[in-house]
Amino acid sequence: MPVCIGSSMPCLGKDFGMFSVFVRTRKAIGLLLATLGLSALAACGVPSPQAGQNINPGKPVPVALLVPGGSGSANDANLAASLENAARMAMAELSGVEIDLRVYNTGGSPNQAGAMATKAVNDGAKIILGPVFAQSANAAGVAVSRRNVNVLSFSNNTDIAGGNVFVLGNTFENVANRLVRYAARSGKGRIMVLHGNDPAEVQGSNAIRAAIANSSATLAGTASFDLTQNGIINAMPAISSKVKSSGAQSVFFTSGTSGALPFLAGLLPENGVDPTTTQFIGLQRWDIPSNALALPGVQGGWFALPDPGLSSRFASRYQARYGAAPHPIAGLAYDGIAAIGALAKSGRANALTTTALTQSQGFVGVNGIFRLRPNGTNERGLAVAQVRNNQVVVIDPAPRSFGGAGF
Repeated sequence: MPVCIGSSMPCLGKDFGMFSVFVRTRKAIGLLLATLGLSALAACGVPSPQAGQNINPGKPVPVALLVPGGSGSANDANLAASLENAARMAMAELSGVEIDLRVYNTGGSPNQAGAMATKAVNDGAKIILGPVFAQSANAAGVAVSRRNVNVLSFSNNTDIAGGNVFVLGNTFENVANRLVRYAARSGKGRIMVLHGNDPAEVQGSNAIRAAIANSSATLAGTASFDLTQNGIINAMPAISSKVKSSGAQSVFFTSGTSGALPFLAGLLPENGVDPTTTQFIGLQRWDIPSNALALPGVQGGWFALPDPGLSSRFASRYQARYGAAPHPIAGLAYDGIAAIGALAKSGRANALTTTALTQSQGFVGVNGIFRLRPNGTNERGLAVAQVRNNQVVVIDPAPRSFGGAGF
């Protein structure tokens, strides 16, 4: 995920509705940290190339799907249903291979996730798909690590990646790498990083700075602010002065539309940072919610997103099949089943080992190409988009293979 995957935020007024925005941001941070904020994780480690269960090529592949159902939360129940629907849709669209899918509810609890992972393996699962939240995914990985079972989690937290745990979610690193490299190619590679003083935004800032260090771009500097209305207002003169004096060609924001971005993108121009000459770039998607595209401050800004054509086709097929739109991360369940199916179709008993899962050519999912890396992280093909006249315009298409433009 990008990190901010949706919002029920109402249309923002001229003052950007910052008080209510920050209330929602604080609530969102709790959910975000449930997904992202785990620093010391027992599942991490260097995997054996042959880690993972062998399968019987002549029989359906036993796969466990761990979803956050049973927590009592309507949001978790809806997410669980959407993930299962997407997984079963992928199964129906496979050719030449069958999946024996069993679904287990984690209740959104790490302890229950670990217990359900153990039960799934006892029931015969050869690989686990899910869970969503980082702590639950880590618990599942720890629970089955000695059973030699790989876990393809829906988390986007690279801190939990490694050993037998892989993350399928779109990561800060994916987005930062894509946008930094595009900025460098476009003559906007001297980049100022602007982040809130919050664990998630600091993590995003670290990803951007790492991407800059690994590219031909240059770090013009970093600036931060407290995640309060007064904190931003008080910090803005110094931040604007730093942007202008640094010679930055771009400002890379870690904040999203449900957080501080609307305020930042509006105040920077008021303090002399001209977005027509200094490129604004976002680590999070600027088209969610759609009414955010009307904000004056985001016009001309860049952000990354999955291949829009493929994502749209998936949403249409899902809508036709289930009568509702998919959850924004439902495509990860489809991708997991599609990858497992593609590997099992080879007819090899070792199709689900770490070596097979991390094949360099990767896989084609409903949001574009992706591949798993031996360290448990992933790479995804993303498009670069620009906000123009309140619309999303793709200015650099998502790559369709690894090794070309966009990587």
